[in-house]
Amino acid sequence: MAEIKPFKKKPGIVLKWSVVVIALAAVAAIVFLSTSFIIVDQTERAVITTFGRYSKTLGPGLHYKLPFGIQKAYVVKAQVIQTETFGFRTLKTGVVTQYSEKKYPEESTMLTGDLNIVDVEWIIQYRITDPKAWLFNVSDRQKTIRDTSQAVLNMLIGDRAILGVIGRDRLAIQEAAVELMNSLFRDYGLGIEVTQVQLQNIVPPEGVQAAFEDVNKAIQDMNRLINEGKEAYNAEIPKVKGQADQLLEIAQGYATERVNIARGDVARFNAVLDEYRKAPEITRKRLYYEMMEAIFKDQKNVDLVDKNLKNLIPIKNLDAALTGEGVQR
Repeated sequence: MAEIKPFKKKPGIVLKWSVVVIALAAVAAIVFLSTSFIIVDQTERAVITTFGRYSKTLGPGLHYKLPFGIQKAYVVKAQVIQTETFGFRTLKTGVVTQYSEKKYPEESTMLTGDLNIVDVEWIIQYRITDPKAWLFNVSDRQKTIRDTSQAVLNMLIGDRAILGVIGRDRLAIQEAAVELMNSLFRDYGLGIEVTQVQLQNIVPPEGVQAAFEDVNKAIQDMNRLINEGKEAYNAEIPKVKGQADQLLEIAQGYATERVNIARGDVARFNAVLDEYRKAPEITRKRLYYEMMEAIFKDQKNVDLVDKNLKNLIPIKNLDAALTGEGVQR
């Protein structure tokens, strides 16, 4: 019978198996470490699922999770303001922002309340407030945001006249859009909050652009003239009121003066009347002399003549009497 020799392992084969085992262990360690830890940035939140079911939401920092796909982490930019544009697209942001020349009339063309057509370009800014709802409640999040925003803007534009949309109602439209969008997104459970709606260009269609600009310019001129008129009004009315008050004060002062003079005349008359009652003849002569003195005090070379004389013989020289030279006869 032939002799059966035992099988002997070659040293090279043993070495190769050792290398394979070490490599597999290293790969397993790398996979374990890479699937067990997650780093969450300050602006992020991590949603953890276990076998596809929601488990928890993690904040910023280094966190451990079960490896090998048992638990998965979905990182959400929760503290970053995100933007959606309507009617235009931004190609490049920076110091000089570049916009696409392509038009999007299906987004921007709207009908106003007075049946005018306008092209409205706008942006919305939002941030994620509930990462779990953002990930799981709505399947097509971006389309939901865009469709809802378009519906809200179409409704608000359709409730107003074209001049209001372009001019005085812009701020009211923006504020109402923020409120309505947030209300709808809460109902949808989208997990976001709209922080700002900003209307960009609001212009009529190209066919009536020139005519509309003329109307807009006329409106601006009207408003400018109204403001200038109000400015002139505000400048003149206070001045006229001040002058009127001044005239009233002068009139009141004059009235007070005349009343006081009249009261003084009455008091003086009453005093003379008392003296007249005591000595009528003497008082009458005194009053006569006082009156004559008052009449001729500013006259010069005046002679008093007795009316009973037939010849004009002066009997008194007033100038001589005033200078103390005596009476000329």
